[in-house]
Amino acid sequence: MNNPDTLKHLNAIAIIGLSCRFPGARNVQQFWRNLKNGVESISFFSDQELRASGIDPALLGDSHYVKAGAVLEEVEWFDAQFFGYSPREAKLIDPQHRLFLECAWEAVEDAGYNPETYAGLIGVFAGAGTIDYLLHNIHSNDSLVRSVNKLEIHLGNDVDYLATRVSYKLNLKGPSLSVQTACSASLVAVNMACDSLLNGQSDMAMAGGVSISLPQKKGYHYVEGEIYSPDGHCRAFDTNAQGAVFGSGIGIVVLKRLSDALEDHDHIYAVIKGSAINNDGAAKVGFTAPSVEGQASVIAEALAMSGIDGGTISYVETHGTGTPLGDPIEIAALTEAFRTGTDKKGFCPIGAVKTNIGHTFTAAGVAGLIKTVLALKHKEIPPSLHFEKPNPRIDFENSPFYVNTRLAEWSEDRFPRRAGVSSFGVGGTNAHCILEEAPIVEPSGKSRPRQLLLVSAKTTTALDKTTTNLIEHLESQPNLNIADIAYTLQVGRKAFDHRRMVVCQNLSDAVSALETLDPERVLTFFQEPINRDIVFMFSGQGSQYVDMGLELYRIESEFQKHIDRCSEILKPHLGLDLRDIMYPAKENVEEAAHKLKQTLITQPALFTIEYALAKLWMSWGVHPEALVGHSIGEYVAACLAGVFSLEDALLLVATRGRLMQELPIGSMLAVPLSEKEIEPFLGKELSLAAINGPSFCVVSGEKEAVKDLEKQLSKKNVDCRHLHTSHAFHSKM
Repeated sequence: MNNPDTLKHLNAIAIIGLSCRFPGARNVQQFWRNLKNGVESISFFSDQELRASGIDPALLGDSHYVKAGAVLEEVEWFDAQFFGYSPREAKLIDPQHRLFLECAWEAVEDAGYNPETYAGLIGVFAGAGTIDYLLHNIHSNDSLVRSVNKLEIHLGNDVDYLATRVSYKLNLKGPSLSVQTACSASLVAVNMACDSLLNGQSDMAMAGGVSISLPQKKGYHYVEGEIYSPDGHCRAFDTNAQGAVFGSGIGIVVLKRLSDALEDHDHIYAVIKGSAINNDGAAKVGFTAPSVEGQASVIAEALAMSGIDGGTISYVETHGTGTPLGDPIEIAALTEAFRTGTDKKGFCPIGAVKTNIGHTFTAAGVAGLIKTVLALKHKEIPPSLHFEKPNPRIDFENSPFYVNTRLAEWSEDRFPRRAGVSSFGVGGTNAHCILEEAPIVEPSGKSRPRQLLLVSAKTTTALDKTTTNLIEHLESQPNLNIADIAYTLQVGRKAFDHRRMVVCQNLSDAVSALETLDPERVLTFFQEPINRDIVFMFSGQGSQYVDMGLELYRIESEFQKHIDRCSEILKPHLGLDLRDIMYPAKENVEEAAHKLKQTLITQPALFTIEYALAKLWMSWGVHPEALVGHSIGEYVAACLAGVFSLEDALLLVATRGRLMQELPIGSMLAVPLSEKEIEPFLGKELSLAAINGPSFCVVSGEKEAVKDLEKQLSKKNVDCRHLHTSHAFHSKM
């Protein structure tokens, strides 16, 4: 019988990672701050700036030339070395491809995955804008064009290679394709990524779009009735709305089937419950015109796919271009789609991110999607800007909608918070997504009292910057679980040669140590790529003590599991529970310490601890190429190597310990002398038990003889140490 939860999540897609760069926002955090604070990120240029960009001076005096645009900062920057490009190669690649590649890396890191170690297939679906860089920066440079291969220019600039470049550089093996449907391309890419996940072609997918208009600082010529705004502001749904201002931007979301995301304990921003795409066809005024029928149909299909009634939607992020023709058609289409499920009026707020950042063309759909995802995450609806009085051609009073003009708490009614996101492309390809807030998940359970945070980078300066970024993240998110952070940094990041680690107990402790680079807790080093064989070494008798490994037993379930298993197997052989001696109650510590010195108990106890510790390391992924042991340690090494089973090993160790216990008692003495130096002192009663180094030996024999040796050596200022043993092991006794 199918699990009800599995059926509920059958077609749902989790958004587990985000990355974006939009006008006025270098990252997701800045983007959200701007949105919630109602910031308009449109730049207005001086004549000097425009002349420096190469704009025809004759345009600057034209009253219809609008000196405004949505600028994306630092489009000329690219970490070419990080991705293995030479400066010459990077120069031939469109900034859209360069920065999309950087954002793809950031997005998959935000999702908490290392593509090199992820076992599933990761797909890439993406759209790019026009090839301004090829036209203005490559073809205009004759000497550059003559000095390079034309194929290199083609590969670096054609939109066909946007997605596949990401797959190549990040070693992704799922479907990889470019999506070109003009303004709706990035939301169409999201829909196609969802389909790829649902049909099993991908296990994770990145989807989004990029548009970088060059030169950045340029205006545009306003023509009445067209899509451009006469004053550089987008006034979506307002009576004075006359168009939008275009700009640059990048946005990427990382997607996964919701059932898999829940099983893998991913961080989930929001859930895509359903999505749809279609085309208007010919039933409209012209090729560039929108269609009520087409838009209503795609919204209705997305609602049907999600299984959600339009009456439960509590926000819609519209396409919202702010044109006299487009705005009324969009509200009419939304109303028609919603009316199949509800007659309610004025209950659903709407907004348009274009009023903040302008129209980012191929990145517009994912911009609206990321805005809505962040609104769901923060449970707040940002204001839509420049709305004062509704367009008289829009019948808001009889529709389910109203324009949200202030930051509003997104309250929860009888249903989870849900939203729709629209994106419509010139040419008629429409896309709509239905989102729902992330499901409530159980917080992480009890963790170790100390955590190890790891960061790495390809250069020392990058390592310092990464450390600074981590500090800022920890300070800005005081409710984060330090164990979750440690886990993601260890398994969800690719390891580079320049590395830093810090041992900490909580967030403030980690920040303090990283800010000061406390040498006692922060280790920074350079690790050249090398494969080193790992050897596990197991010690012999004399290293035991009460409560050995107690903290590990309390906090490491894997360690505890093997201690418990060994103790249960040993019960019939020892006639007691080994745990009562290794980890005694306070009132029994002295008695337990005495018993632990007895060979009958010592040897099984040491075997158990060493075996459990080795299994713990192996559970962390540290696997030995070889194992070596001394005395009882040899039995642990042999057992782990498969010479005999755990049950046989423990029977052998317990029997060995019992037989040795029956022999006459003796002592062992660690002596910091060479074999040659100690031999004259041995006589007939003492044996050289071990040579542990050029100047370190162990002597074994009868108690009185060992005492006499200690006295002789003390007179010669030789500092000796008794081992915690009940017998003279490795001696003639």
